[in-house]
Amino acid sequence: MKNILVGQSGGPTAVINASLYGVIRAGMERQEQIGHIYGMVHGIEGFLQGRCMDLGKELSKEELELLKITPAAYLGSCRYMLPEDLSAPIYPTIFERLKALEIGCLFYIGGNDSMDTVSKLSRYGKSIGSEIRFIGIPKTVDNDLVETDHTPGYGSAAKYVAGTVREIVLDASVYHKESVTIVELMGRHAGWLTAASVLARKQEGDDPVLIYLPEAAFDMETFASDLKRALAKRSCVVVCVSEGIHDASGRFICEYGDQAQVDGFGHKMLTGCGKVLEHFVRERLGVKVRSVELNVSQRCSGMLMSATDLAEAEMAGRKGVAAALEGETGVMIAFRRAERGPYGTDYVTVDVDQICNREKVFPTEWIGGQGNDIGQGFIDYVQPLIAGEVVRPMADGVPVYLYRER
Repeated sequence: MKNILVGQSGGPTAVINASLYGVIRAGMERQEQIGHIYGMVHGIEGFLQGRCMDLGKELSKEELELLKITPAAYLGSCRYMLPEDLSAPIYPTIFERLKALEIGCLFYIGGNDSMDTVSKLSRYGKSIGSEIRFIGIPKTVDNDLVETDHTPGYGSAAKYVAGTVREIVLDASVYHKESVTIVELMGRHAGWLTAASVLARKQEGDDPVLIYLPEAAFDMETFASDLKRALAKRSCVVVCVSEGIHDASGRFICEYGDQAQVDGFGHKMLTGCGKVLEHFVRERLGVKVRSVELNVSQRCSGMLMSATDLAEAEMAGRKGVAAALEGETGVMIAFRRAERGPYGTDYVTVDVDQICNREKVFPTEWIGGQGNDIGQGFIDYVQPLIAGEVVRPMADGVPVYLYRER
C-alpha cells in the first residue's frame, strides 16, 4: 500500500471541499490499495514547511460529512509558483519529503496556476524515474480552464451572482428618481461570472440592462451613450461589469484611477473599475449613481451552493483517485457535457500540459447587443450548472460549517 497526499491551492470556492471529500472518501473505500490519506496544510508552500495532517485519522465520520458542504478551503490554500527550471533545488526537496511519507500519488485541487504545479511535478518525476503519480482536480469560479466544459465552483458562484444581482435590482428600483447602479464582478480576462448576472432578469429587457465582459473592448463614450438610451426608457438602470474590462488598447478601466498592483504570479490585482465608472457617470450624466463590488463573497458563498456543482465537485475528486489507481499521471479530471438529451456529465482525463497557462475565454457568439448584453446560448449553457438546492445543518439561525484550528 502507498499513501496519498492532497492539497488545495488558489482562491477558495463553495465546493472545493467537496472535491477534497471525494478524494478522502474514495481513498477510504480503497483501503486495500491506499494507506494514509495526508493533507497539505496551505498547499505546496505549507508542504515544504512540513505542514501536513492525517485526514483519515483526524476527521470523524460526522466531520467528514460536514466538510463536504463547508465552503472555502479546509486545508488552507496558497499562491505559490514553482520554478520553471526543473533543475532548481526545490524539486529534490519536494520529492524527498514525498518519499519520506511514502506517497504514491499527489492530488492538487486548484485552477490554472495549480495545474502548472501538477505539470512541473509530474515532469520532474518523470525525469528522475519516480513512480509517484500527480493528478489535477479542477477548481475555479472563473470557469476559464480549457479542455473542460466547466469547472467545479463556477456553478455555485454563478448562482450567487444571479441571486445577489436580482436582490440589488429590487433594492435599486424602490425609488422613482433617475439612478444608475454599477455592480463589479470577478473576471480578469474571462467574463463567465459576470455573464451569470443575466440570470437575474425576470423578463426580457429587465435589469441588469447592460452587461460588459473583458472579451469585448470597453469604450467610455459608448458606455455613456448606452446609459443615456437605457435611462430614456427607465428611471433605474443596473449595470454589471467584469473587473477586467479594458479599452481597445488593452488598458484596464480600473487603471484609469489608481495604478493596479501586481500579485505573486505577476498578475495585475484588478479592483476598482466600478468606482471609476461611478465617478464617470456622476460627472458625465449628473444622475444618482452608486457602485457595488461583490468582492470575495461571490466566490465561496455556501448558502447559495448549487447541488449540481456540489455533486460534480465530489465526483471530480473520486475520479481523480480512480485515475491514479489506474496508473495515470500528469493529467487533470475534465468534464464532458452530453451533446444530446437531458444534462449530464462524463469525467475524462486530459494531459495537464494542455491546460496550464491557457485561458478559456467567454465565447464571443454569446455576447449580444453592441458588446453590452448576453445571449440565449449562454443561458442554456449555465442553467443546469446552478440547479438544485443543498440541505445543510443550521444552528441558532446560521449554517454549521467545519472549522480547523489555524
